[in-house]
Amino acid sequence: MKTVFLYTDGACSGNPGPGGWCAYLRFGSSEKVLSGAEKHTTNNRMELSAVIFGLSALKEPCKVNCITDSKYVCDAFNKNWLNSWQKKGWKKADGKPVINIDLWEQLVKLTTLHDVNFQWIKGHNGHPENEFCDKTAVAELQKFL
Repeated sequence: MKTVFLYTDGACSGNPGPGGWCAYLRFGSSEKVLSGAEKHTTNNRMELSAVIFGLSALKEPCKVNCITDSKYVCDAFNKNWLNSWQKKGWKKADGKPVINIDLWEQLVKLTTLHDVNFQWIKGHNGHPENEFCDKTAVAELQKFL
């Protein structure tokens, strides 16, 4: 199984507002950058979209190290929030519905195809790939400003 590094970031001007996302994939010496934007969205939707588009670009099952500054994404997997939400019918601990269910369902499906490890890094802290993804995501959202 190939090991791929997936760096992601999402950005939003206003929350909600115009948003952008970036997914940067690296396998050995091969690299691929994907990015996009939405006119009216939230930062969390852009963070999720970056991971979804990154994983969707893989043509075969891979071991994926997803490095992101999104605690929202990392904690959902690493703290088993997703399992709890699904067991409760997509409800949080407080009984309120989970936000962004449409994207979470897509992401859950993709993580069954790949062996994904989510690693959180502090954003805006000099990590080269994270800084690149942030810059790209911001450039994407600026298309709507």
